[in-house]
Amino acid sequence: MKIVVGTRGSKLALVQTNWVVDELKKANPGIEFEIKVIKTKGDLVTHLPLHKIGDKGLFTKEIEQQLLDKEIDLAIHSMKDMPSILPEGLKFASIPKREDPRDVLVLKEGYNDINDLPQGAKIGTGSKRRMYQLLKYRPDLEIIPIRGNIDTRIRK
Repeated sequence: MKIVVGTRGSKLALVQTNWVVDELKKANPGIEFEIKVIKTKGDLVTHLPLHKIGDKGLFTKEIEQQLLDKEIDLAIHSMKDMPSILPEGLKFASIPKREDPRDVLVLKEGYNDINDLPQGAKIGTGSKRRMYQLLKYRPDLEIIPIRGNIDTRIRK
């Protein structure tokens, strides 16, 4: 028996998916698992901030459609990407124990924390929540919209 697992192709999605598949293999040694990478609208539309795309399920819709079309057997998503209402015919099957939920601020060499940054320093984020948190703490910061997977955002 083979189970096809749908996921996004970002490094984070693949790490999460491989972890879940490894756990499933331990519990089901006789079953073969195949990972299928699926591009989503959120992966393809990279020139706009997420809040300007204005679509529900930016990182899930195409994967959910493949579930409904029976092209994949299960999907692995980050909860942060999930819309509040699932399409009819789909459900959450399981949610593993959450890893450390804290955000991380990546700084250039020479800076130890946010207080070391000069007045008007630029910080990139694609999250409105993080933008508001940063500006509440340091109203002088200039927040620059940034998109991409973890490696791309760190490089930028």
